[in-house]
Amino acid sequence: MTELSFEVVDVRAQQHAASPHLLFRLRVTETSGAVVHAVALRAQLRIEPQRRPYDPSEQEGLLDLFGTSQRYPSTLKPFLWTHATAMVQGFEGSREFELPVACTYDFEVAATKYLHALRGGDVPLVLLFSGTVFTRGSTGFAAEQLSWSLEAPCRLPVAAWHRLMDLYFPGSGWIRLDRDTIDALARHRSARGLTSWEQTIADLLPSAANVS
Repeated sequence: MTELSFEVVDVRAQQHAASPHLLFRLRVTETSGAVVHAVALRAQLRIEPQRRPYDPSEQEGLLDLFGTSQRYPSTLKPFLWTHATAMVQGFEGSREFELPVACTYDFEVAATKYLHALRGGDVPLVLLFSGTVFTRGSTGFAAEQLSWSLEAPCRLPVAAWHRLMDLYFPGSGWIRLDRDTIDALARHRSARGLTSWEQTIADLLPSAANVS
């Protein structure tokens, strides 16, 4: 039986890709002496929001997710961010590899709302691993499932996520709207002779503030 452990070494933004990804550099170590031919790795990334403080501006941005700060003792619970996969090449002892994690700026996703609201510090994460490890011995190849207990804590710098979003969505973000709302916005844009969606939204904001 193999004995594997994982450690997060670094996190950086992937540049010049078709979609935004964070590259988690991990180190895997095998301590039983087995020769690992390959690892088909799956990782679940879980955010643990209860493991950091929040300043007043962050609390305002997190209101939709967790309610007021008075409710944090009952609402700040770990939640799933995303899943990722990687194929780790063969090694003896230890090896470093990169785990690409796809990110989105869709504000319908709870993790995006959470990450966008943070202004500094780190994001407390835990990576939970599963998959298959292939070993090579004197009698041939063998396959075994990774233990469900394998995990690695990580402190993702908030600045790393914001740099990634700035790289792929410079000075902008995404909000999904109902098609009827888009049609209504298009009619308002045409009626007012506005030249961009930015101007259309800005033109509606004063009236929205008056209504509230």
